[in-house]
Amino acid sequence: MANPLKQLVKDTALYGLSSIVGRFLNYLLVPLYTYRIAAESGGYGIVTNLYGYTALLLALLTFGMETTLFRFSNKDGENPDKVYGTTLRLVGGVALLFLVTVLCALKPISGLMGYSAHPEYIACMAAVVAMDAFQAIMFSRLRQQNKAVKFVLLKFAFIIPNILLNLALFLGLPLLFDRCPVLAEIYARFDNGVGMIFFINLMCTAMVFAGFVKELRGLGYGFDRALARRMLSYTWPLLILSLVGILNQVADKILFPYLLPGEEGRVQLGIYGACVKIAMLMAILTQAFRYAYEPLVFNGSRDRNNPQTLADGMKYYLIFTLLAYLAVMFYMPLLKHLIPPAYWAGLKVVPVVMAAEIFMGVYFNLSFWYKLTDRTLWGAVMSAIGAAVMILVNVFGVRALANSDSAYMACAWGGFAGYGVAMIISWILGQRYYPVKYDWKALAGYTLLAAALLAVSFLLQHLSSSDWLLMALDTILLLVFCAAVFLDLRRSLRTSRG
Repeated sequence: MANPLKQLVKDTALYGLSSIVGRFLNYLLVPLYTYRIAAESGGYGIVTNLYGYTALLLALLTFGMETTLFRFSNKDGENPDKVYGTTLRLVGGVALLFLVTVLCALKPISGLMGYSAHPEYIACMAAVVAMDAFQAIMFSRLRQQNKAVKFVLLKFAFIIPNILLNLALFLGLPLLFDRCPVLAEIYARFDNGVGMIFFINLMCTAMVFAGFVKELRGLGYGFDRALARRMLSYTWPLLILSLVGILNQVADKILFPYLLPGEEGRVQLGIYGACVKIAMLMAILTQAFRYAYEPLVFNGSRDRNNPQTLADGMKYYLIFTLLAYLAVMFYMPLLKHLIPPAYWAGLKVVPVVMAAEIFMGVYFNLSFWYKLTDRTLWGAVMSAIGAAVMILVNVFGVRALANSDSAYMACAWGGFAGYGVAMIISWILGQRYYPVKYDWKALAGYTLLAAALLAVSFLLQHLSSSDWLLMALDTILLLVFCAAVFLDLRRSLRTSRG
């Protein structure tokens, strides 16, 4: 019999590596898109907007059934195959109904979304979302059966062809325009290649089905109506949590074209979307930390609910996120070249968006209190309040800045305010229902030190115009932060041992 801990470590490594590497490889598409899609065209705004819709709709079409599949497959008295078959048919049926509805009402939906000239974009992304929702259940089946290797291979079966086809589209295809003018016309017809991004996504998503031959047989396991009712009763709160969570991430990208309509809105959204991608580099770094650290903390403790464990987790999370924040800010003169100069006007959103990411991470770490006390409804309430704050800041902020060339700053501050409010509420309620003695002295000390180093870096920018000199000096500042953390942690360790 396999060692459960050994299996856990192995699977965590595979899932974690695939997620991080996958996100990083997709991250490399950002310079490709932004250098080939002119900022003034608003093309990248189309990409940002439609992928915002995609994320929200995917959460809606899966409606928490991934988690529900795990819960009912391991429930006494339930047949795992019957659970899988019922789940697959439920999600597949909803996804098919969604796709048919969109295709039947394509023109009015496209017009409402501002894409009346390109309804094919909406049709394409609707098909992608429907297939992704269906595949999400089969990916969950692989996880449930501990088939981590197949899971990873199928994830890369989408990522690798997607990257290669995008490279061919934006780098290879333009070389053929002189020899074949028809290709140039098609390229221009799809907003200079922008629309083709969605068709590439569709093609790669469809290709993944070839690896799901065995999992598709689950449709033959039948459909249990009584089981379906029990599963739906269990999953609806998860749907609310999922929708609210996704809404916090994509509402700004969906709302912006309505708040600032026309070509100017798409141009600004494209600039905002490109610069947010730079900020997301910190999210990739912190995700790597979470994959590495969380199993160590929770599996290394006899009592995973130990408040001290949660306090330590918060401390180390903040240290790592502040380190990642400083690294991105200090090396911005280099990182900004991931996007062309035409997009640089939006770089001022990066520190705000990264701060919002820190708030989101702190909120996640604080969220254990309602999970451990079975007060999960509070999770939905706090997330909803955060989403409402974010939307309000977006609506009023964008309108207030409508006459400026940086109305997108309201989107950055909306995320900051939304996650900040949810974080504060969670801490207040958490201290009431599940008190945890966080090391506030250390947390405040690390935060103030990071802020002081950022201030010094800002002053240095006014003393030198050399990017390389500034990055060298900022490297020293980064080492100062690392040294201070090391000395403090060593002192804390000695104190705990003494």
